[in-house]
Amino acid sequence: MAKKEIKRYSIDFGKKEKVLNYTCQTYQLSRPNKVGAVMALIRECQPKTIEEWEKWYFENAMTDGKHSVKITEDNLRELGERLYEKITQVVIPEWQEAFRHLTLDDCKSYIHNLTINRTFDGFIREKSVVNDGLAKIFSEVRFEESPPELDHAGDIDYIGYVGEKGFGIQIKPITAKANFGSYSLSERMKASFDDFSSDFGGKVFIVFSNDGEIANSEIIGQISEEILRLKIK
Repeated sequence: MAKKEIKRYSIDFGKKEKVLNYTCQTYQLSRPNKVGAVMALIRECQPKTIEEWEKWYFENAMTDGKHSVKITEDNLRELGERLYEKITQVVIPEWQEAFRHLTLDDCKSYIHNLTINRTFDGFIREKSVVNDGLAKIFSEVRFEESPPELDHAGDIDYIGYVGEKGFGIQIKPITAKANFGSYSLSERMKASFDDFSSDFGGKVFIVFSNDGEIANSEIIGQISEEILRLKIK
């Protein structure tokens, strides 16, 4: 049977794609708090045509957050203007400076550091957050490293078992987002967390680590509530 051809509507930006994507991700211009939860929206819409989807999006899309607002075409144009401003005023000058001073030794050192040093730092950080923090606070919970064969293993570092149910823990260094209060999940990560909840029954919590200590201490109360919920569920 011949493979079905699927028409693509996405624009090919060629070599510009990398810088556009890098800047958009770095400055979080396509997060749900800016453009809404687009995958959830399109699944709710179930459009047959791109025109139907575009119309439905602008009629229903809201920014995700405490003070949500309706999204208009002007909002998307403004985000595009901010993207251009970040690229031309910040990213290009920073990259040009980096290109001028980049050496072969930098590249060799970076690969070694990424593979050995950062992996070890992350491993020790995770162990400290769980063994010296969560496991002592929640002694009735059995914490285990997420097995690599788990579908969500890339997003879930540890599973906290409450009987036969479980909740997920993702551990991030505080440097991953200096202001963790405004950290926003990607659409892919949201979907992964939802899948985990469907499989294990519990939510996924992001714990920010500052030298092995839990930085977002309010997460402890949230985990306590989830443990109680799983016990009586």
